[in-house]
Amino acid sequence: MLLLTKEIESRLKNASLFLLDLDGTVYRGSTLIPGASAFIECLGKRKIGYVFLTNNSSRSAEEYRCTLEKRGIPAAPANVFTSGQATGVYLSHKKPHARIFVAGTIALCRELASYGLEIVNGRSETGPVDFVVAGFDLELTYEKILAACGYIARGVEYVATNPDYVCPVEDGRSIPDCGSICFMIEKATGKKPYVVGKPNPAMIFAVCESMHVPVDRTVIIGDRLYTDIAAGKAAGALTICVLTGESTPADIELSTVKPDVVLESIDSLNRLFRDTL
Repeated sequence: MLLLTKEIESRLKNASLFLLDLDGTVYRGSTLIPGASAFIECLGKRKIGYVFLTNNSSRSAEEYRCTLEKRGIPAAPANVFTSGQATGVYLSHKKPHARIFVAGTIALCRELASYGLEIVNGRSETGPVDFVVAGFDLELTYEKILAACGYIARGVEYVATNPDYVCPVEDGRSIPDCGSICFMIEKATGKKPYVVGKPNPAMIFAVCESMHVPVDRTVIIGDRLYTDIAAGKAAGALTICVLTGESTPADIELSTVKPDVVLESIDSLNRLFRDTL
């Protein structure tokens, strides 16, 4: 049985909202992590709120919702919030109807356009571009990188959906994520982006506000120290790091960002709820 401090056990018992990362936490690639479905079912039975809070901007929130439903995990539109959506909110508030160039997937372009932003990708006409947005781009081309670097070099404001270097997939492998793409752009332009997604705590604050739940009654579960756990710490939420994704015990030992709880997997929460909470 996992030994918890009285403070952490009390916060878990009184939690009203769980924020769950997806890649490396709920699934790896197309494979659902054992216990994930049972944990969401447990939250539903206890009438505890949950939102899948993902930095992965390669797909739309609706695509994630459908994917979760197909895997047996109930998810309404309000149960998913992506870094793509967070970027749409951020840019539309900063400059409504802004013109943006997107180094990202078609799904991300559509997500951003849904916030009233004008996507200039592929257009031949000249005109001002207000922002360059970099995302986790599974459709990345060298032409996109050249265009993004050109705009950034000319002083266009540069935003990234998330800083994750890799995305965990099946068989223990990882593939380059948005952070790796941004590293390439940085080496070419000398510019770093403003990052909207985790570790920026704004995503957590936005969800807590929409769900009417105070941050101190919120738990964030993820596999990355420098995004999921760092965001939770910055927001004041209880943080749980699972070892089914990027972070290892050695990483946690060396890191200055320490989660409140470390678990082998999300399935450990099922045992924890059954045995102690």
